[in-house]
Amino acid sequence: MLKRLLPVLALVLATPALAADPAEGEKDFKKCKSCHAIVAPDGTEIQKGGKTGPDLWGVVGRPVASFPDFKYGEGLLEVNAKGTVWDEAQIVAYLADPTAWVKATTGDDAAKSKMSFKLPNAEDAADMAAYLATFK
Repeated sequence: MLKRLLPVLALVLATPALAADPAEGEKDFKKCKSCHAIVAPDGTEIQKGGKTGPDLWGVVGRPVASFPDFKYGEGLLEVNAKGTVWDEAQIVAYLADPTAWVKATTGDDAAKSKMSFKLPNAEDAADMAAYLATFK
């Protein structure tokens, strides 16, 4: 298990050293739109997208698996039970390998994420996290 988690842990530790660019993250959001939207609390659609994943407005600073009325998988619900809150480093690690992140965060080798999409390039993931952090 440790062998699988080392890349995820390395990304978490390396993230503060990356120079994140929210503008690049905005460009890359097209990779996320098939499943996610960004909708402001007043209903303004910042990014139109799918509903397979939760709305990403305010995700940075929000407890994991806490978007109202969204049906999360067991893995993210386990992370939520631990009180984990999304920050940019967590998002970068999650995007690198969602299931490995869930396993590392919960300590449960059987836990997994329903999200299969990966953004393994740490710079791209940091840009995405920086972009998402602009929506508060």
